[in-house]
Amino acid sequence: MPSIVSARRSAVIPRGGAFTALEPHELAAPVIRACLEDAGLTRDEVGELILSNALGAGGNPARVAALAVGLPDHVAGLSIDRQCAGGLDAILLGHALVQAGHHEVVIAGGAESYSRRPQRSRTFADGRPPEPYAQARFTPWPDRDPDMAVAAADLARMQHITRAEQDDWAQRSHALASLHEARRAEEIVSINGAVKDSFTRSLTARHCARAKVVAGDITAANMAVAADAAAFVVIVSENIARRLRTRGLSLIAGATLGADPEQPGLAPLPAIQKVLTQAQIERTDLCRAEIMEAFAVQALACMRGAALPADIVNPAGGALAQGHPVGASGALLVVRLFHALRCGDGIALAAIAAAGGIGSAALFEAT
Repeated sequence: MPSIVSARRSAVIPRGGAFTALEPHELAAPVIRACLEDAGLTRDEVGELILSNALGAGGNPARVAALAVGLPDHVAGLSIDRQCAGGLDAILLGHALVQAGHHEVVIAGGAESYSRRPQRSRTFADGRPPEPYAQARFTPWPDRDPDMAVAAADLARMQHITRAEQDDWAQRSHALASLHEARRAEEIVSINGAVKDSFTRSLTARHCARAKVVAGDITAANMAVAADAAAFVVIVSENIARRLRTRGLSLIAGATLGADPEQPGLAPLPAIQKVLTQAQIERTDLCRAEIMEAFAVQALACMRGAALPADIVNPAGGALAQGHPVGASGALLVVRLFHALRCGDGIALAAIAAAGGIGSAALFEAT
């Protein structure tokens, strides 16, 4: 079975911060180098690099990153875009390539620069001037393609999750992230002097009460900020893992499923159920769950819908205290699990929702 033998990330920095001038490949390259060094592997041993990127201008950023790192010319680089779920899906795909025998060493993850995202405009056949847009279309039906904050507000109403509950979860996320800041440091590769997640702060009920309302009960305090970051793992074959003789993570089961595009926040639930069923794992067998916190209500709805105990969900904080670097966010969950489990045992879950009604989930075990 393939193993994840190293996992690192950059700090997560809100757009306009310390990473403003960096392109995705400039965020990715130092992290990839650190992953290879941690694993004790050379660049020449890498067979493929899979990079998730959601906001860039296309052009295969995985290839650009591979060249920036100095990987062999034969590493073509594979870029994927599944929006928020892409970072986790890149890892699932990398694992499948190694398991199928196509490569013995694959680097997989994501890199996103919200700060350097290109300006986009939609053109028209009738000669009208181009129309700028911020969010791409995620369905062919405008009436079933909600703004993400509006969809989160609708989810809160549907699930009867109050603003107070969302604000409490946001405060919890910041408090836990602050408490575990020293432990998080081992995950982070210094880039431009950034060695910690700069958004984490002492968030209080007073701050939450004054936060700008975005839609319904969704506010600037209980939704994640747009951010820049990179996160990657190294996946190796059983033969390579045996040679390295290091602890790591084994993927037990993974799934990506489509769901109702009007309720993207609930999309991880079928994927979570599928991986638990595939692995014949009970919820009580889980020692930890990293659930994406694009919105507090999303994390709460998934936690409750999947019947996960609150104390195992994001025990070191999540994206509410960190930020949301879209294409890298799913990989950040796996980096967190790698460092949390490497000194112990147990089975852990990672799950994330994406625009368009897509949910990804994976189960990992320390090896």
